[in-house]
Amino acid sequence: MTDIAQPHDRFVKALLSDPVRAGALLQERLPKEISELLSPEPPVLVDGSFVDEALRHHLTDRLFQVKTITGRTALLYVLIEHKSFPDRRVGWQVVKYIVEWWKQWERENPDWEMLPPVIPLVFYHGASEWRIPDEFLALVDTETGWRPWLLNVRFAVMDLGKIEDRVLSRHPQLRSWLLAVKYATREGQQLEVKKLLVEALLEVPEDQYIIMRYIVETYGSYDEQTVREIIRQVRPEEEETMMSQFAQDIISKGKPQWLQEGRQEGRQEEAVHTLLRLLQKKLGSNIPNWVGKKLEVAALEEIEAWTDRVLDAQSLDGVFSDKK
Repeated sequence: MTDIAQPHDRFVKALLSDPVRAGALLQERLPKEISELLSPEPPVLVDGSFVDEALRHHLTDRLFQVKTITGRTALLYVLIEHKSFPDRRVGWQVVKYIVEWWKQWERENPDWEMLPPVIPLVFYHGASEWRIPDEFLALVDTETGWRPWLLNVRFAVMDLGKIEDRVLSRHPQLRSWLLAVKYATREGQQLEVKKLLVEALLEVPEDQYIIMRYIVETYGSYDEQTVREIIRQVRPEEEETMMSQFAQDIISKGKPQWLQEGRQEGRQEEAVHTLLRLLQKKLGSNIPNWVGKKLEVAALEEIEAWTDRVLDAQSLDGVFSDKK
């Protein structure tokens, strides 16, 4: 078993392993005051990961070394959030990982005089909207007047769900990857973007296989016929070759256990998204933290039962009658 255990992890790490794609993403999605000072040189991927083992099932990361136009060295840390709804403690994770990197920097540069800046970017492609504050101090219970004296770290967030499909990126090599990963967690909308996926795939012939493999692994709404239709429109001469490489094993001969688990995870994320959306519409957007924690460990059957209760419930107690 490798650390990169899920299709999302493998795919997003592959996306960010290419210097051209990574550079385009960082230039387009970091705050302007940061991106406009970056050198046009491609970022250099730094080996290593700082994500805790316990969080590896829904967080992965990438660290890049870049130069600024003034010649300074900086680190850009991309934390990739795979859960269907955002983790409110992500600011704490960002702080811990930045400190871990500085500790490593100190070991490698014992005579340092100035530390390099580390700019965090959270890459989020979950089904629900990101509503978590973009700073660490939002997690600290403090007097308002004390804030200037306390450690704080802000982080940029790229929520793919808030970006219109055709402007995900100006770069075709990046746009097709972002489109595929955006809808991997949106099973109810996957069939609607089939035409757009075909258009995007036609722009990146060199990446078609890896993107199609990811789609087959994660798009629960796509059956063998749908996959074949896409391949015929993108690369008809490769249909049988591509199907023999992955789709025959994944679809025609029955789903292996790892794919069954991936599809189950997708259905569960969709169920969580539906329940949260109904709760927000009926009871308001201020959903307590205990609801998210409860959904993290709930079985699919429990989530579906709670969803049925929303229609008649007048309060959260009426939905989660067993919350205690």
